[in-house]
Amino acid sequence: MGTLRLLLGDQLTRAISSLSDLDAETDVVLMVEVAEEATYVRHHKQKIAFLFSAMRHFAQALRVEGITVDYVRLDDPENAGSFGAELARAVERHHPERVVVTEPGEWRVLEMMRDWREELGLPVEIREDNRFLATKAEFGAWAGEKKHLRMEYFYREMRRKTGFLMEGREPVGGQWNFDAQNRKALPKTITVPPRRRFEPDAITREVLDLVARRFGNHFGDLEPFGWGVTRAQALEALRFFVEEALPTFGDYQDAMKTGEPFLFHAVLSPYLNAGLLTAEEVCVAAEREWREGRAPLNAVEGFIRQIIGWREYVRGLYWLKMPAYADTNALEATRPLPDFYWTGETEMNCLAQCVGDTRRHAYAHHIQRLMVLGNFALLAGLRPAEVEEWYLVVYADAYEWVELPNVHGMILYADGGVLASKPYAASGAYIDRMSDYCAACTYSPKVKEGERACPFNYLYWNFLIENEARLVGNPRIAMPYRTLAKMSDDRKAAIREDADRFLGSLTSSYGT
Repeated sequence: MGTLRLLLGDQLTRAISSLSDLDAETDVVLMVEVAEEATYVRHHKQKIAFLFSAMRHFAQALRVEGITVDYVRLDDPENAGSFGAELARAVERHHPERVVVTEPGEWRVLEMMRDWREELGLPVEIREDNRFLATKAEFGAWAGEKKHLRMEYFYREMRRKTGFLMEGREPVGGQWNFDAQNRKALPKTITVPPRRRFEPDAITREVLDLVARRFGNHFGDLEPFGWGVTRAQALEALRFFVEEALPTFGDYQDAMKTGEPFLFHAVLSPYLNAGLLTAEEVCVAAEREWREGRAPLNAVEGFIRQIIGWREYVRGLYWLKMPAYADTNALEATRPLPDFYWTGETEMNCLAQCVGDTRRHAYAHHIQRLMVLGNFALLAGLRPAEVEEWYLVVYADAYEWVELPNVHGMILYADGGVLASKPYAASGAYIDRMSDYCAACTYSPKVKEGERACPFNYLYWNFLIENEARLVGNPRIAMPYRTLAKMSDDRKAAIREDADRFLGSLTSSYGT
């Protein structure tokens, strides 16, 4: 035969580089469900089901084209359980002249691939992932020798490169970023559109049964399962977002509401990160809504910034800095991950709500992830590796290339400011302003100390006290440090006492 083309589970794009010159007469596409990838961390049950079902549907679509697909299911008794072992078995079956694969999204898998040529005894071509709008080389050239890599400046370069929301060399509306207009609290009377969900078909139902049997001890609820698993369903999810949610997305993208985990967010990241949608097409769809007068500029700019700004930026940073990046711990945080991240059992209602949403849907929007779950992890000094693994486990859109920089750099400031210009720390007042969580909480964001005080209040100041030597020179948090300098010793002692009491009450059985 000709070429054996290995397609990974998050590479479900027909135009991906590994399939670009496919010859249907001689080539075979290999797709494998392997236990190693499903269990290297104990992924949320819905994430495993989403990927396996999407893979099976994609294989079916390739076969309809007349392409030969060698598909190995997880429950195949001959399944060897890893990419390398399954690739070796496929080489024995098909005797290809070479193997072609698109580079993976995780450093550990790339390290495996680099050994395959020697292990298999035939050429293995690892191609660049052409689904991203910036190549690794382009990001590296932009980064240069910069000590701090600010997304905003990279984003402007991406706007110029792609032409999205541009008039010549200038941004439409006269400014690059409309984030200041995207921080409104959610009105009580606003109507949230019911989210587009998809009824599982026979293929998905078979996968759900498999996941229930094999991964019943993994985190999260398996059902109800409503993710799209085909290209057509992903396109329908995109249509729903731009028509029903995008017009209001900008104003309320930072808001949080009990019982409304999706609000006006796109909820497209699982489809983007698995390949069912491309970055370019979702930006084209969003920009069209603005140009045709159906969505305001602040909403469309905010969405496009997430795609060609943050998404491209964190991917570039990941490959530029790995593998050493993951080992940094600039704030020397060592506290173990509390059990409530898994159970949701905490009297802090905001955390209980966000963990509950995550458990039910394998999803939480970016403010829940950053300013509730992540804010607590930062203020409590949780060990970066444990927090990062949790984020990788629980979300359907989580892959290390996107999860690690966001958590390590943006949430935990563990890289010492390579990504973020300051730690994203906040007291209970922020959560109270942007959500309705506090009204039903045991604690009060208006109480500053004592057992009824919102723990975010004293943990915020305790964080500043504990990290004063590391952070006091940061100009972006100069104001809170000036306030801290004016506090009496008694007030500081009360803060430390409240923080020690609360943190000492947390239980952790991480890894059990």
